Amino acid sequence: MKSPIALLLALALSSPLAALAADAHDHGKPVPHKLTLNAGKKWGTDEALRKAMAAIHASASQTLPTAHSGKATAADYEAFGKEVTAQVGYMVENCKLDPQADAQLHLIVADLMNGVEMAEGKHGEKKRATGVVKVAQAANAYGKHFDHAGWQAVKMPH
Repeated sequence: MKSPIALLLALALSSPLAALAADAHDHGKPVPHKLTLNAGKKWGTDEALRKAMAAIHASASQTLPTAHSGKATAADYEAFGKEVTAQVGYMVENCKLDPQADAQLHLIVADLMNGVEMAEGKHGEKKRATGVVKVAQAANAYGKHFDHAGWQAVKMPH
């Protein structure tokens, strides 16, 4: 059983990270509402971003099959949410992109954190598996819009 302090800490960290991610590197420019390419090319990345997204990819790839089959437990979803949240935190703290690429990344981060909230049951128990799918979709959108050598899309269940 988790301690009440650990639960409170987890709750306190999950939503502010989304806000932190949205505010990080804010240069007073409007944030785009739709993910786009950089004049037809993928946006540049750095080592911190690639490391965090690779870990998110691995977590989504591992959790998605059990979530889709209905066999994922609350503990599975909590561990998934904790891992993705930790990687987003790492990304926000360590990622150094140019402002335009950073603005595009904010859209990915928003989708990741929305998926985490769903997976953690904050939008109802029946939405937990959908949250894992949303994180996987955000990871796949990242792969389509950001230059990450060797990136493979998360395989989605049929």
